[in-house]
Amino acid sequence: MDFDWLNTFLEVARQRSFSRAGEKLHVTQPSISAQIRALETHLGHRLLDRGGSKVTLTAAGRVFQPFAEQSLIQLKHIQLTLADLERMPRGTLTVSANDSTALYVLPLLISKFKKQYPRVALNIVRAERSKTLALVLDREVEFGIVSLPVKDPRLHVEVVHEDKLVLVVPAGHPLTTLESVTLSHAAQYGFLVPKEGRRREMIDHLFVQNKTARRIAMELDSSELLKRLIIGGLGISFLPRINVVDELNRGLLQAIDIEGVNIPRDLALISRNDLPLTRAGNAFFTLATGTVRSSPTSEVGDFELEGDD
Repeated sequence: MDFDWLNTFLEVARQRSFSRAGEKLHVTQPSISAQIRALETHLGHRLLDRGGSKVTLTAAGRVFQPFAEQSLIQLKHIQLTLADLERMPRGTLTVSANDSTALYVLPLLISKFKKQYPRVALNIVRAERSKTLALVLDREVEFGIVSLPVKDPRLHVEVVHEDKLVLVVPAGHPLTTLESVTLSHAAQYGFLVPKEGRRREMIDHLFVQNKTARRIAMELDSSELLKRLIIGGLGISFLPRINVVDELNRGLLQAIDIEGVNIPRDLALISRNDLPLTRAGNAFFTLATGTVRSSPTSEVGDFELEGDD
């Protein structure tokens, strides 16, 4: 059964005229007559009484009318549903980030994204900063989240999280009793530091810049282990504030403000400048940044990768 037949039948029933129905539907009267005949032949029943000056419904036509109306309503519903399905992002997205970002920044973002876009499968690759940069540039992942600065012009960079490094000490540490703490005060205690990476470079630079020597108690390759050792009283360290919010609230750790020291650790969402985003990619980008990404630019030459977090 052709849905056009149903629409034509209902219009004739409303107008009580083949000619006026044709005017409404912008088709000729012979075409209207042909569609009605085809519908009646298909059903095996006469639906319209053509006698007299007006067209009226037969008994079969009155029974059939609500069915035709409901069928067209259902057709419209199906069309809208399918159109919405096309608009709804779906597919797979992969985001790369280091352990700290994956543990403390991504969960809230992922939760919001999955509530809005349940048809998109979101995969997380845990990798250090240099590896994340390489994965994005090599097109192995759609997005990366890394600490700033990012200077490679092949990458589109948008800030998604603002944070800073704070000096973290165990509860009751002697530094917590001082009214003001300098870097020299902190240097009297053993430091737990990352073995390598961007955060290690930032900490080393801080002490070199201030011409202050400090004692390294232990080098570790896990921020979580480093945090647990601080809780255990085995040293102090600079950590992103977001990494220790829970422990600060529970009184297990304390954050110390150092006079004249401010170490921002802002995180950015990175993606290839020259690649258009998928519908799912655009949705993730907009949710993460609150902006719409501009059109891709042409690819540029090779550049060296920057260091780890």
